[in-house]
Amino acid sequence: MGGCGEVEKVALPVQKYPEKPITVIVPFSVGGGLDMTARSLEKVSLQHLEQPLVIINKPGGAGVIGWNELAGASWDGYTIGIASIDMLLLSLYESTTYNYLTALAPIAQIASLPVVLVAKADQPWQTLDDLIIYARQHPGAIKLGHGGTGSFAHVLGEMFGYDAGIKINHVPFSGGGEMTAALLGGHVQLIFINPVSIKEHVKNGTVRVLAVSSDQRIPDPVFEQIPTFKEQGFDITLKNWHGIAAPKEIPVAVKNKLAERFKVIIADPEFKKNMDNIGMPVEYLGPEESQAKWITESQKLKKTLEQSGILEQIKAQKK
Repeated sequence: MGGCGEVEKVALPVQKYPEKPITVIVPFSVGGGLDMTARSLEKVSLQHLEQPLVIINKPGGAGVIGWNELAGASWDGYTIGIASIDMLLLSLYESTTYNYLTALAPIAQIASLPVVLVAKADQPWQTLDDLIIYARQHPGAIKLGHGGTGSFAHVLGEMFGYDAGIKINHVPFSGGGEMTAALLGGHVQLIFINPVSIKEHVKNGTVRVLAVSSDQRIPDPVFEQIPTFKEQGFDITLKNWHGIAAPKEIPVAVKNKLAERFKVIIADPEFKKNMDNIGMPVEYLGPEESQAKWITESQKLKKTLEQSGILEQIKAQKK
């Protein structure tokens, strides 16, 4: 009977899926880049999925809390989540309940974007070189906010500090909103953050962007004058990406239907307009392409982390 029950569990959702709202786990707090991407999907989901998306924020542990919940969720297709490069890093540190590379199945990549290094506008430096000189003259004075120990932004901060030969103190937060508030309040001097999360503050002149993490400048007029790390002599050329993932055991037919529907959602002009409004560049990849990218980038990150010594450092910090 157990076997028959399992067959019915798989067959029913495939035939009628989706019959109820779909929960989307966002592993960071409200207001950050992943959250804003999820809410852009939510706005157009009903017409394409015939059911609404329900966004649930589960911040904490640099994404571990939310992604663990996603990996351990029912595989019926009614719990999915927003994925990013951070989850690949977390699995490399061997400090999570799940290896997300094998515990989660990609449905689609939605967007790909760099992060930016930001300081409050009233700080006594105008450029990256100014910052480095200041940090060398004031050892230990620089605090950098990021999304948690081992997060993508933390790794970038470690890379920058290592390459620049300066000491940076790291302060973890649960999301972009908290980091920005800490920067504006003077509790940290720097943050690595998605440009979308800081754009209005850049336009208002309250913060200054010192560098961009991609190999090319951001084409948005608000950021196009900001040089990349590469232009300034640092080999930091990594971009974050946002995607949709589901528990690995999701039935193939349900996964395929989700993939088909999300491809349509991501191509929707209204969705693209919403993403453009928040400065998030849409870059679609299907499930197979996303899986290949996860594997390739995981291998690249592991090599980078081992060469720089960051991998052992972060493992030690987590003990």
